[in-house]
Amino acid sequence: MPPICFVSKAAEFAACRHTGMTRKARGNEPYVNHLAEVANILATATGGRDAELIAAGWLHDTIEDTATTQEELAEEFSERVADLVAEVTDDMRLPKSERRRLQVVDSPGKSSSAKLIKIADKISNVRARTHSDPTPDQRVDLTDYVDWAERVVAGCRGNIAELDRMFDDTVKLARSSL
Repeated sequence: MPPICFVSKAAEFAACRHTGMTRKARGNEPYVNHLAEVANILATATGGRDAELIAAGWLHDTIEDTATTQEELAEEFSERVADLVAEVTDDMRLPKSERRRLQVVDSPGKSSSAKLIKIADKISNVRARTHSDPTPDQRVDLTDYVDWAERVVAGCRGNIAELDRMFDDTVKLARSSL
């Protein structure tokens, strides 16, 4: 399958699986916008050279947020895509504080491709929480999220300088909005 068709198939699959879901940090924005942003960040940072990575960007939350299984992703896409999605998937049975702790602890041991997905995901999530005139609650949420995201990304850096710079620029902008 040509790379553009592979990525397009992943986008359609992700959109269908996340139908009706919205983003917490951006009101009623369709959740698929987050998936598109993560995939686009990955495509931009890598020059579009890795269709499986970009597809995994589209699909990175499907196991965590939908009834999709790793086996299904392997059948529909590839073992690598399924493995990458599984590698960045949190165990939703755990409390949020433990999931966050594990992301910080486990990030240095992730594969280089999973680290790229983690950074792109954090960029998107920080952007979603950054407001030009934040309320006090939004300030607290943004500060908490950025502090934690920086700890996760610290274990993911060093693969693509452009992606590291994008994260740093995003955090700088977020902090300036406070």
